Amino acid sequence: MNNLLRKNYPELGEVKAPFVHSVKHGNTLYISGLTAFGTAAQQKGMAEQAEEIFSQMRKIITLEGADFSALIKVTIFITSFAEIDELRKVLYRNYGDHLPASSLVEVSRLFSPDLSIEIEAIFGL
Repeated sequence: MNNLLRKNYPELGEVKAPFVHSVKHGNTLYISGLTAFGTAAQQKGMAEQAEEIFSQMRKIITLEGADFSALIKVTIFITSFAEIDELRKVLYRNYGDHLPASSLVEVSRLFSPDLSIEIEAIFGL
């Protein structure tokens, strides 16, 4: 497994937990679950948090020389389906014509009580 590149991105802030922002394996980039934690969106609704997450994701893939056309799969964890219509608008806007394979899972909570969404992604590079 010497061809694994584990990476943090200073642009996203310091990681203070046992994970990295991404792991590249060959031409595949696995992005850890991202949240709006530590941003202005943390105290806002799910749609605003999702926009912040996509902003972070866009920073990562831009630094890796890709864009959303390379998106393969997302797993989305939400704490409630109450804001699903607003979330879908954010998803369509960010995916554009490049809809990924996707899983949407409702969880009882995330690591901070004011977070309502976490998204992890896989990109082909």
